[in-house]
Parts: sequence; structure tokens; C-alpha cells
Amino acid sequence: MMSKIGFIGFGEVNTPVEVIIRKCRAAEEALKAEGLELVSVYPVADDYEETQVNDAVAKLAQEPFDALVVCVAGWIPTHAVVKVTEHYRHLPMVLWGLCGWYEGDRLVTTADQAGTTGLRATFEGLGYKFKYVYDIIGKKTKSDVVAAYCRAAVAAKELRTAKVGMAGYRDMNLYGTLYDGLSLKQTTGVEIETFEMLEMQQRYEKITDAEKKAVVENRIKKWHFLKPAKEESMMKAAGYYLAVKQIAEERHYKSISIKDVDGMKKLCGFPPAPIFMLLSEDGYTTVPENDCLGAVTQLIMNKLTGQLAGYLEFYEFFENSVLAGVPDFVAADMVDGDTYTVLPAAFGLLDQGILNVSKVKTGIVTMSRLTCKNGKYTMQIILGKGKNPPKWEECGWDQPAPQLSALEIEIPDVERFAENVACQHYIVTYGDNRAAIRSLCGILGIAVLEL
Repeated sequence: MMSKIGFIGFGEVNTPVEVIIRKCRAAEEALKAEGLELVSVYPVADDYEETQVNDAVAKLAQEPFDALVVCVAGWIPTHAVVKVTEHYRHLPMVLWGLCGWYEGDRLVTTADQAGTTGLRATFEGLGYKFKYVYDIIGKKTKSDVVAAYCRAAVAAKELRTAKVGMAGYRDMNLYGTLYDGLSLKQTTGVEIETFEMLEMQQRYEKITDAEKKAVVENRIKKWHFLKPAKEESMMKAAGYYLAVKQIAEERHYKSISIKDVDGMKKLCGFPPAPIFMLLSEDGYTTVPENDCLGAVTQLIMNKLTGQLAGYLEFYEFFENSVLAGVPDFVAADMVDGDTYTVLPAAFGLLDQGILNVSKVKTGIVTMSRLTCKNGKYTMQIILGKGKNPPKWEECGWDQPAPQLSALEIEIPDVERFAENVACQHYIVTYGDNRAAIRSLCGILGIAVLEL
């Protein structure tokens, strides 16, 4: 079911009603053009009997919605607005002031910003979670800004019931991948559920060869192999993928992490990269090594952007850039091409695995990472420019060593980033997504640190 947004338009009782209706209708249509489905009520004025206010409250109560746009089309006394908004103080709101127009060389105004400036501090004092937006005469209406905040509000709601499926916990006894369940749930709403690797193994053992073969033939063999892989490796990948997907579907997980080095590789003798690659193709966000806050960051960015929000980790710092790559796999939508490019390879003492060596798309990227210190959450965000990396290798791979998937990312201040870096994994989305992150974090009460 598509999320809906409440829309209520205000104008003072002495302003010509046809003007308020015209302005509110234009704002409503602009939001619909941005893709929002609205529950609309307008015009609402400050009549002495409060008939319009009471009617608006009754009409809005007929349908649920996830955020409220308070559209001020002209001067309106504060009390008339608050008598409506108090019913929705639990929801994120946008205080949107429209603007006047020119008739020849004469500016005509309905005093929209008199209304919004009377309301902004009031909303703040009442403790509302809201964004203040105002239009400017002669400029494009800011319906896109209003819509973006509304989408962030919808994302915040969806996170309240989102779940991460975590096979095992604390891979390699790392500290940077840990989390506190209660504070995370309280702040973001996300639940991290762990399931035992034994359950995954038990399910794997019940997967038939025919089921595995179907995945191998219809999915894995469609990847671009730089050299042939062992049939055994492909069958293992298919079987473990099917086992994990069963669990994810039954428990409604949107994100998956698996114990990697001390789990799949050590206990099962199988690097899990192709399992993550198959899950990514299915639309799951995926991160290795039980990276709890990394998985939550992925969910957040997926809700905000629709991207799979893959991870990269840091290998080298340069003067004006960082080398960020992966030793195993990249998200399906980060690949520069129609399919994965893969290479059967072994690392150190591990058996042969199917390594993703796909070229990664370049361009403007937003790196993000949710962090927690003393129970307080902060979202770190860094805007960068991803370009093709130099020829490089990670020491320990079979020779000739694979060219691992990576980007060299130019960032504004490498030294400042290094002084604040929170983990080896950061989540990457394409485009400048900082405004959306700020909006969501404002709704959730998460501090933002831009590096």
C-alpha cells in the first residue's frame, strides 16, 4: 500500500477565498507531480466559530497518513493552525509558506510569510519535528524540497518495522561492528535478529541438487567468468544462497549479514561472496562480517534512495582521496555493466571462491556511516567523487592477483575524515544524498557529522 501524506491549506478569513483555493490547488498539484499521494483539505480559515478548523480535523481523521504538509497560502492566526496540528504532533510536518505574485510592475501578496514566521517558533516551542520551507516570488516552487522531506518521513516510518538478519555475531571479534539493541531500536526502529549458522547449514543440507542446479544454470553461469569455476563451488554457492533466502523470506528480513572469516570461511570452508551477490540481485542489502551498524546504514540509505547501498572499505589514504574497495563482492547496482564479472580465486589458506571483480560505476557518491558513542547516535556523511582506481592488488591472493572492485574517491578533507573515521566499512550511494540524510536524521533525532 502506497504511503499517503496529509495536506492542509490555510488562509485568513478576510482574504478572497478563491485566491487561497487557487494557490493551495497549485501547491497540491505540484506535490502530486513529485509522486506523492495526498489526503487534502483546503481552504481552512480562522472563522470565529472555528467551523473550518473542526471540519478539517474531521476530514483528515478519515484516512491515515505518514506526514503532514501545513501549506500557508496567506496570513493565518497561529491558533487556527495549531488546533489542527496538535492532533498530529506525533508526525513529521512541513511548514510550507507559499508566496505572492506580480501584476505588471506591482507585487501582490497574501502575506504568506507573515503566517509562517508567526508559526515557525511556535512549532519549535511545541516540540514538533518539522521542516520550514518558503517559496520566493519568481522562483520555482519548492515542492521538490517538501516532497523530499515527506519521503524521509515515510522512510522513518518504514524503518520502525525493518529487520536485519544476522547469521552469527561479531566476526573476527571486531569491536567496530557491534551494537546496542535497545538504543538502536529506540532511535531508528530497526531490529537486528541473529540466526545460528547451524540453522543455515541444516537448511543447506536439505536443498536438493536439482534446486542448486537451477540456480547455477539460470543465475550463476550468466555472470561473466574470467576463467572457469569448479562445479562444486557453484553448487555450494547456490545451496547456501537458497538456505539463507528461505530464512530471509520467512522472517521478512530486508538486509542480510553473515559471519564471514570466522564463520563461512573457517567452519564451512567456503567464502560467502557469491551468496551475497545472489541476494543482492534479489534486492536485499548485504554487508559481510556481522557489521551491525553498517547493515542499518544500508537500510536507511535504501529507504531514502532506492539504491542497494553497497559497502566499500578503506585500503589506502592519499593526499586528496581514499582507495575504497572490497575483497569479495559489490552490490548489484554498483556494477558498471550488465552483470557481475567474477573470478575463481583463492586467498591465503582458503579454498577457491567465486570473487566479484566487477568494475564499479564512477561519479558523485555519498559515503555514510551510522555511529554510536555513549548511547548517542551520529550519522557521518562525506560527499566525494568516485573515479577508476589505479592498478592495485591485496597481498595474499593467488598470482596473478585479481584487480579487486574499488573506487578512488576524492573527498574534501582526507585528514579530517581520517580523524573521525568510525569503521573500515562505509556505505556508498550515488548522487548527493546529504539533504535526504539530514531530513531523516532530524526526524529520528540523530546528529549529523559532515566530513
